[in-house]
Amino acid sequence: MLYSNQMLLLQNIFSYDNKDVNKAFLLCLNPRCENKTLCANLFVSVNMSVPEGDPLVLVTGASGFLATHMVKQLQEKGYRVRGTVRSLQNETKVKPIRNLCPDARVPLELVKADLTKEEDWIDAVKGCTYVLHTASPLPADMPDDENEIIKPAVDGTVYVLDACRKAGGVKRVVITSSIAAVSGQLVDKPDYMHTEKDWTDLTFNIDKLSAYRKSKTIAEKAAWDFMKELTEEEKFELVVLNPGYVFGPVLCGSLAAIMEIPKHLLEHSVPAIPYVHLPSVDVRDCAVAHINALTAPSAVGHRHILVSDHMWMPEIAEIIKNEFQPQGYNVPTRTVPYFLLKIGSFFDKRVKRLLPTVGVTMNFDNTRMKEELGLKQTYSAKQSILDMCYSMIELGFIKKTPKYTPRDG
Repeated sequence: MLYSNQMLLLQNIFSYDNKDVNKAFLLCLNPRCENKTLCANLFVSVNMSVPEGDPLVLVTGASGFLATHMVKQLQEKGYRVRGTVRSLQNETKVKPIRNLCPDARVPLELVKADLTKEEDWIDAVKGCTYVLHTASPLPADMPDDENEIIKPAVDGTVYVLDACRKAGGVKRVVITSSIAAVSGQLVDKPDYMHTEKDWTDLTFNIDKLSAYRKSKTIAEKAAWDFMKELTEEEKFELVVLNPGYVFGPVLCGSLAAIMEIPKHLLEHSVPAIPYVHLPSVDVRDCAVAHINALTAPSAVGHRHILVSDHMWMPEIAEIIKNEFQPQGYNVPTRTVPYFLLKIGSFFDKRVKRLLPTVGVTMNFDNTRMKEELGLKQTYSAKQSILDMCYSMIELGFIKKTPKYTPRDG
């Protein structure tokens, strides 16, 4: 016999009466049960706890590489989720999000909201208890005008926070910043350990700072400054997370900037690779950290570096080569000399943006990630990289070779 609260949950969600619930429970114990829909619903309902108060969580930029994992995990945990996208008509981005959790307790709600349009955010935030603000411009090809990156990032962050202020009822906002806002000046200090107290100095080597590093730093500072101006009646809680390079399996329907790394390597679109250091975190672990940050008491008012591994680009190339060369992929592993990158930087803005990072070691203290957010590394950097590659091939972002062999599971 099921516990009464579990039975009530089933009745409320699926309109089953007591007789149906008890019958389903008995059928689930029967190995020959053919009532798969009812039993599946029973299994999901009994094993999915409803978060206290049944809060609604807003995920901005829900179609993004990281955000799709947040949406999936939130729904699997029983949360009601609302996601924002720039266009509800873009099936390439929208369809994959709707299919993330077919057995979700409550279907995903999608609304249109653009970082450049202040008026979009009032309705998007209305009725939400928590907000995960992860939307931020990061195109694969950076525009000539850096303000096309910086302005939407900063304005969008302020628009979301101001909408929370106006709407009322929002308890906590978690913002996805980046280690780019912590160590963006890129001074090579192999023995230095960056902490949440460090900030990218926008006055130091300003010409070497990419638009993305500037956007993340300015947007995060704008968020903290906004919070200082709130009255006692307007106050809500703010938590900031600063992830490193995020690798792992792809759930989204469009190409994200971070996906360019395995794509270039597997397609051999570059003859050699730069000697670049990549502090990283798995996308699944990163999503867990964001969800934990919604309720972690000691996270409020703090930044949290999310870095669980470190790899150099040649190491990543070797991992991919060892796995995929037998499957017909020609992966470059030679390191391009610095002087060639220097010459190339005069002709290619992507190389120019990359140049300051070459040979620079960056170390990060992840104590708060582990102690305050309770996050332990679940996936190694090697597994994250390979999971990303396989998922990109399976989803069609990278062509399958005749020798390609899908992984089991």
